[in-house]
Amino acid sequence: MGSDRCCLFLEILISIILPPLGVFLRHGCCSMEFCICLLLTILGYIPGIVYAIYVIVAVDPERHRQDHYYEIVA
Repeated sequence: MGSDRCCLFLEILISIILPPLGVFLRHGCCSMEFCICLLLTILGYIPGIVYAIYVIVAVDPERHRQDHYYEIVA
């Protein structure tokens, strides 16, 4: 349980320094969250930080993957 909090703290810290990197570590490179964070960071550093922290804290990557990807059984 303490390890999860430590990982979350480190991801937030990385997101403050470089927002797209924090989102990349949580959601991957080709996710919509990463693309939005990269665009917001290019347009303005503060919006990128706010969005990155929101995505890391509030959006669950596993639930998102389960909604869009499902196994096809023949």
